[in-house]
Amino acid sequence: MARALIRGRGGAAAGLRAWALVVPLAAFIGVTFVAPLGAMLTRSVHTPVVADALPETLRLLGGWDGSAAPGEPVFRALGQELLAAREARTLGQVANRVNRVEGGLRSVLTRTARRLRTAAPSPEAAPGAGTQPDATRTAGAPAPWRDAILGMDEAWNEVATWRAIERAGERFTGRHYLHALDLDEAPDGAIVAQPEDLRIYLPLLGRTLLVSLAVTALCLALGYPVAYLIARAPPDRAPLLLLLVLVPFWTSLLVRTTSWIVLLQTEGVINDLLVAVGVLDQDGRLAMIYNMTGTMVAMTHVLLPFMVLPLYSVMRTVPPEYMRAAASLGATFPAAFRRVYWPRTLPGVAAGCLLVFILAIGYYITPALVGGRTGQLISNMIAYHMQQSLNWGLAAALGGILLVCVLALYLAFDRLVGVERMRLGA
Repeated sequence: MARALIRGRGGAAAGLRAWALVVPLAAFIGVTFVAPLGAMLTRSVHTPVVADALPETLRLLGGWDGSAAPGEPVFRALGQELLAAREARTLGQVANRVNRVEGGLRSVLTRTARRLRTAAPSPEAAPGAGTQPDATRTAGAPAPWRDAILGMDEAWNEVATWRAIERAGERFTGRHYLHALDLDEAPDGAIVAQPEDLRIYLPLLGRTLLVSLAVTALCLALGYPVAYLIARAPPDRAPLLLLLVLVPFWTSLLVRTTSWIVLLQTEGVINDLLVAVGVLDQDGRLAMIYNMTGTMVAMTHVLLPFMVLPLYSVMRTVPPEYMRAAASLGATFPAAFRRVYWPRTLPGVAAGCLLVFILAIGYYITPALVGGRTGQLISNMIAYHMQQSLNWGLAAALGGILLVCVLALYLAFDRLVGVERMRLGA
């Protein structure tokens, strides 16, 4: 009995020690991965700025029929809340949110708030403070806030302005995802496609996927022979060949990317060499930078080690006797390679392709430096909305769509190949 009790206590202590070792890793993953990911996905649908700044206006608009500009109570609430937002220095954020729903309203809101600061109706003129309330107002009685705001900008007499405030005031909305998919919500609530000249994100997402696939294929075509050469090199030569792969890998990404600008620009090394040997004339120099060519070349170079290393680690575990045995049985090298060697290296191929594709689909620095206008990817648009337009909701929605694409790729890979077959070594 005592021994059983001691064993039970020892097992509990071992379990606690195991949990104590796991908790720091779980906390690290939660802080550095789960929490930022959750914040991004929340921001893509949660937009409380307008709802927090104009709560009374939005509440009153809930009973508006939408056939014409609303009545005095809505104008009074709007005017007072615009003044309060201006004092709280949140008016710019509110105006930006409304402007993203209906272009041109940013200036309308800021101009109206600025004029109300000096021309707002006096409290004595407001209903309930010396004049009749709206419910008992006689026909033709003045509406001080309504008349004042309508006189400041004719946009306040348009139904579209108030519809935009209503839509911008939704705390939770899928509007960012609609825009990220080049869709919009019609006035009747139907989901419609954006006009052809305004479709930006779906073509950019398609370009990103195609470029990622092309870079993955190029890395596989270039990296497989290199990994095979290293794996079959003599022991005294293999470390040197592996070092040639690792040195660029250890070099700064910025240095590797900008070096291609020197090589590929119109007056660069490659064009000068082609002109010197007579392949090109001075007027026929190739434009290989600040376009998709520069993006493809630089990304392939940067991501190539991520293909070579998994391939090499798997290839070095394949005994060379297999190929010699196949040759001794009369198989040619192509046949032996196809039926014996290639299947043994598929786990490394799968690991390298998945790693390169996932890195390529979210690449930012290289396309930003060498891509120019036609070589940009979806990551550059996400960075633009985060840093310049400050439309973080749309940036988060684009990031969420990119995350869905990566998860879909992972699930398809698991179904077709099997994640359990992917390995980086023996």
